[in-house]
Amino acid sequence: MKKSLTIISLIFLVLLLSGCTEVNEPISPDSTGIWNQFFVYPLSWLIIKIAHLFGGTWGYGLSIIIVTIIIRTAILPLMIHQMKSMKMMQQMQPEIEKLKQKYTSKDAVTQRKLQEEQMLLMQKLGVNPLAGCLPILIQMPILIAFYHAIVRTKEIQAHSFLWFELASPDPFFILPIIAASTTFLQQRITMAGNPNQNPQTAMLMWMMPFMILAFSLFVPAALPLYWIVGNIFSIVQAKFIKTPEINVQTASGRPGGKKK
Repeated sequence: MKKSLTIISLIFLVLLLSGCTEVNEPISPDSTGIWNQFFVYPLSWLIIKIAHLFGGTWGYGLSIIIVTIIIRTAILPLMIHQMKSMKMMQQMQPEIEKLKQKYTSKDAVTQRKLQEEQMLLMQKLGVNPLAGCLPILIQMPILIAFYHAIVRTKEIQAHSFLWFELASPDPFFILPIIAASTTFLQQRITMAGNPNQNPQTAMLMWMMPFMILAFSLFVPAALPLYWIVGNIFSIVQAKFIKTPEINVQTASGRPGGKKK
């Protein structure tokens, strides 16, 4: 489910970025519409204000890094909840496999019974299968608004950071490679310690970096910079913020996976 939702979200992102008619219109306090007034302009305003604190050539690049950290800090409780939900789902896999072995028939009635048993197990443990998708859904409009703020803010378009122009793709492809590499590392660390990875999860761990690499080749360099900082934030979070170990069998009230 999470894999499908992630891919659909990224496809939606591409369609929106390529088809939005406002992408070439400068953003300003006079811009109308809920999207502009509550998403794009606040981000643009925040980037400009922080950049003015630093000044100099690299002010806007540093501002984008700081704004990224602010955003990731704001959604940190959701990310921690996601980590906890993922760990619960990982620890549930042996119980899920037992159910699959019990309901091996592929007919509709048996499969419906299997789904009911899985949902009942998740309810007993307090696991929401969609909880891991929530941070992705929240980050998507932020990412799109970030893109609009970058390409529609004149001040950003006139500045560079390190070796690249913020409003243009990285001419040396360094940022796309780093963005893809940190995406892979972040996913590897997040999934570490899970002996029950299914083939779809393993494939996603390889697919996502390539998708990020492909996007980063064509979007303004400030966007892969956002991805890189966000990935590093997630890596540090995974290393230093530990979610508690959860005994699935104890939580379900079924020691050894059996009913009392």
